Amino acid sequence: MADILTSVFRTFMSQTDVNKDVTVVPHSDSSVSSSVLLPGDSSVSSSVLLLGDSSVSRSLLLLSAVMAASELGVRVVFFTQTQIQSLPVSLQKCVPSPESLKKIKFSYPRTLGDLLQQVAGLHESQNTSPTPPSLIIVDRLEGFLGGNHSEDQTSAAHLSALLCDTSSFLTQILKQRSPSSAPCRLIASFRSDVDSEHTGGESSATDPILDVLDRYFQMRCTLDRDRSYEAAAAGLKELWNVYLSATGITEDACTKEREDRPAAAPKEWQLSISPDGSMEFKMA
Repeated sequence: MADILTSVFRTFMSQTDVNKDVTVVPHSDSSVSSSVLLPGDSSVSSSVLLLGDSSVSRSLLLLSAVMAASELGVRVVFFTQTQIQSLPVSLQKCVPSPESLKKIKFSYPRTLGDLLQQVAGLHESQNTSPTPPSLIIVDRLEGFLGGNHSEDQTSAAHLSALLCDTSSFLTQILKQRSPSSAPCRLIASFRSDVDSEHTGGESSATDPILDVLDRYFQMRCTLDRDRSYEAAAAGLKELWNVYLSATGITEDACTKEREDRPAAAPKEWQLSISPDGSMEFKMA
């Protein structure tokens, strides 16, 4: 999933960064090149946990869904508790075709039980024919999980396990139909109740629910509001630091894999949001 996020960052890249030496992934094939994957096992389903501001996270989730559907031509399932009223401003300026948007199925579970039932339903034949989803998105996990109580940690583990199992199941279906297919990817957003500072994308305080989620999701994408002098000098624009990091994967375990493929995508980006809501990324 980090590859699709990286493609989003590059699509909406600042013009000052466009000419830099960055390998752009071609979108001519439904299988995304592994050259933009961060350390991790690309042979299994790829999962990313998007941490930070709920509004910015939702815009990134929608950008990812539309890019997967329009550029990669794959089916997307998008779970959220709140109705999608409009596309992000960045997409309104380059509206995707209605046909590509039809590849995105929006589902609106109200409770954790509803979400579990709908995710489990992706195992049923009517949801895998003629083509199973290649991307599962869950908006605002915290809305389904509640506070930091022990029962919510259990629920977080149950939901995460089901999401990962479903992603793996759909990957098997995709591979059976086309051995060259990319795995079914999973991305979910979460805003922690722990209000803490971030350094390099790492929280200085511990959230027990986040600790549980990290056991299941392979990657983190952390949004950290930039309040530096540079951000203040930007005037009306909001500046955000975006950190991509692997969870539970050691550097040594990934060394050979990194040597066997082209350079990985940058692990840190900067996002600027204009007053009209348009987004622009640049490499940090």
